[in-house]
Amino acid sequence: QVQLVESGGGLVQPGGSLRLSCLASGSISSIGAMGWYRQVPGNERELVATITSGPMSNYADAVKGRFTISRDNAKNTVYLQMNSLKPEDTAVYYCYANIKPWYRTAGVYWGQGTQVTVSS
Repeated sequence: QVQLVESGGGLVQPGGSLRLSCLASGSISSIGAMGWYRQVPGNERELVATITSGPMSNYADAVKGRFTISRDNAKNTVYLQMNSLKPEDTAVYYCYANIKPWYRTAGVYWGQGTQVTVSS
């Protein structure tokens, strides 16, 4: 069984920073692209950042220059460093990963989500 577990969310003041982590565990053969989406109630889930196994990264325009995505392949972990946070960054953040388990074909797996609230 494969699972993704996020951590690092919380309440932060505007201009502050948070670092999200997402650990993939289980019967994993390989991991391809990993990344983060976010969702505000009533809105669709939107892409924040992705990183390939290369690694090459890509960011939403709204977070370019403020957020940095990275990964540690030895730890099966993807990170999202969020700086200069704004109230509009408030959302539930979900990590995902393209994973090939040992026992089945590859697929996209999601974490349970972690709340980020930016407020004074």
